[in-house]
Amino acid sequence: MGLDALPGADETLSPSGHTGRRGRLRGRRVLRVPVVTQAVGLFVADRQAMADTIVSAPTPLQPIDLADDARVAEVLDLAVRVGEVVLASGTGVIDTSAQVRFIAATYGLARCDIDVTYDAIRIWADRGPRLPPASTMRVVHYRSLDFTRLAAVDRLTRRIRTQVVAPHDARAALDAITTAPHPYHRWTATFGWSLLAAAIGALLGGGWLVAAVSFGTTLLIDRVNRVLNGYGLPFFFQHVAGGAVAATPAIILSTFAEPLGISADPTLIVAAGITVLLSGLQLVGAVQDAITGAPITASARLLEVMMMTGGIVAGIVFALRFGQVLGATVPSIEMSVGRDITDLPVKLIAGAVAAFAFALACYAERRALAAAAMGGAAGIICFLLVQQAGFGPIISSAVAATVVGLAGGLMARRSLTPPLVVAVAGITPLLPGLKVYRGLYAVLTDELLLGINQLLAAFGVGCALAAGVTLGEWFDRTQLRPRILRRFGSLRRPIVRRRRRASSAQ
Repeated sequence: MGLDALPGADETLSPSGHTGRRGRLRGRRVLRVPVVTQAVGLFVADRQAMADTIVSAPTPLQPIDLADDARVAEVLDLAVRVGEVVLASGTGVIDTSAQVRFIAATYGLARCDIDVTYDAIRIWADRGPRLPPASTMRVVHYRSLDFTRLAAVDRLTRRIRTQVVAPHDARAALDAITTAPHPYHRWTATFGWSLLAAAIGALLGGGWLVAAVSFGTTLLIDRVNRVLNGYGLPFFFQHVAGGAVAATPAIILSTFAEPLGISADPTLIVAAGITVLLSGLQLVGAVQDAITGAPITASARLLEVMMMTGGIVAGIVFALRFGQVLGATVPSIEMSVGRDITDLPVKLIAGAVAAFAFALACYAERRALAAAAMGGAAGIICFLLVQQAGFGPIISSAVAATVVGLAGGLMARRSLTPPLVVAVAGITPLLPGLKVYRGLYAVLTDELLLGINQLLAAFGVGCALAAGVTLGEWFDRTQLRPRILRRFGSLRRPIVRRRRRASSAQ
């Protein structure tokens, strides 16, 4: 979900810099519906994000001396550091490799072998038969959902592609991007997570009390995990603490609701907390890697998702058992459908607010917030309509995520932001937090068959969401290319004209 898949070194380049993508483009049929094409053109105009700029490795704008070890090392370091940012943000292996290759080829290192794994990027550059290959490696020590940094790196990549940017200037710009502070205060991100939980509570049919308690619970989760992170506690145990905090207010509300005459469903509070905790996991990148042919990294990412989800479950189980020991009332569950077509305007607004809040919590740029909200609204209305037509939650989630992935690619052209921002934010309201709690509660009450059924259904919904996003982005990149790309085939490299000196002119 970063830079689109770029052809490799086996594809030819003409002397003028145009691509000789003979076999691939000649064999590809593009489905064009005039009405759809015109509508897309009016919506996104002729702007193109890096995600749908389908070009091959360009002829070098400013080729470096391959015999200069220092310059080659500088270019390789720049390429892997760009890859580090996009990989840490959840981008898939194939797109990360394409972006690293693209940066290296821009400066003349077109023949490169790139190996991207879960936490490392390695690159080897072939400098010809008379020079030894150059290589470097970068280990990704962190996972950061900083969408402003991701968008800034995307723009830097576009700059490198369209302008004559010296390697040291590009490196200085990258240093400025990676060391810049977050665009919002940390409390703004906390507000975003809390608003996300409140919107999920409203989306699941809870009233104002459920939304308010979910808001306060998530605020507490965020602050507690921030303190624990400051002490260096592993993320697994942070998720355990988050699960325990998410379940505690629901237990208290379930215990005192009847004596105080309060009508509310405490289950939705736990479901909202689970959704918030799940939203930060890289499920989309994991499934995308599995689909696009990177099984090793996909396995590592899926294992991380499963471990973090296990931490959430462990925290909830601890809170529920502790509540039972104290004689408190554990929130029961209802197996009715959590999302239906009733109160459609409220749920549509709640879906848009949830996607907006997630993008805000991940420090998305202001112009990307509206795009994320539109993606969330599109996903919710599509999910509800498909489910109303008689399909199950997995099919409905897959169709909705496909629409979100397509909308993310299209709106990325208008806002010039990576489609990953819109896609991940758009599917956040559809995460199966309620199914996870239903399955967990059933297991705790010795209904193993029902519990396993709900947990497997939750896993299926998560995979359907990630696969749908991947399919939607593929459709956008290959079938709905901007008119400027259909007209010229690819973006042409800029022509740098230098004035001749007066002496030479004479």
